[in-house]
Amino acid sequence: MTDKARARKLADRIQVVVAETLDRRIKDPRLGFVTITDARVTGDLREATVFYTVYGDDEERAASAAALESAKGILRSEVGRQTGVRHTPSLAFVADALPDNARTIEDLLDKARAKDAEVREVSTGKTYAGEADPYRKPEDDEAEADAEGEGETAE
Repeated sequence: MTDKARARKLADRIQVVVAETLDRRIKDPRLGFVTITDARVTGDLREATVFYTVYGDDEERAASAAALESAKGILRSEVGRQTGVRHTPSLAFVADALPDNARTIEDLLDKARAKDAEVREVSTGKTYAGEADPYRKPEDDEAEADAEGEGETAE
């Protein structure tokens, strides 16, 4: 097993090498607007997972995934050439779910903002059912004790 710092450095280098190679050497027409978002390497440095996003619809995502799979050999050889490790890690490409998750969170935040606005609209011009501040304060307790004390001496 290697240390995590070395695996992280190799993963960062793989991310850069794959992104540059896709930009400069791979001329597959199926390859859309691909962004390499992250790379992770196993502890033994034998396998690398490369995360990517594709700008476009589902058809363009599928075409880009097929283009990445067909270019896997060229990308792996370029990673081996530029990293200089004894064993070049095998590459696995995984579509990054981060944009979909971000879109879902944005939708949920929009719903929460709409509900907040609805509650604010309903509560405008309304008053409290009881006193404005229903909590007892220490000053109030002292005032009540003084009033009770005065009432007892008057009897």
